[in-house]
Formats: sequence, C-alpha cells, structure tokens
Amino acid sequence: MYAALWRILPGPAWVRVIILLVLLAAVLFGLFYYVFPWVSQFIIPQEVTVE
Repeated sequence: MYAALWRILPGPAWVRVIILLVLLAAVLFGLFYYVFPWVSQFIIPQEVTVE
C-alpha cells in the first residue's frame, strides 16, 4: 500500500515526503477534532483510583 502511494505522488522524493507529511497532519487533525470527540460519547470511562 505504501509503495503504491509513493508511486502515485508527483515530483522528486523530497516533494513526496512533504506531501505525505501534510497528508498525515491532515489525517491526524481530522481524527483529533472530529472522530475522537464523536467516539468519546460512546465510551464510558471507568473510575480508577490508585491508593
């Protein structure tokens, strides 16, 4: 999968790395601001205390 992604990206290797880093940042942004808050509504945290 990663090899196919690497082949379809345009430009030299350094441009591909920058594009992949931007895509990774966009995916992480989407996860932290949209997906994780939505999922947290369905997860009931357990109260854990350490004595």
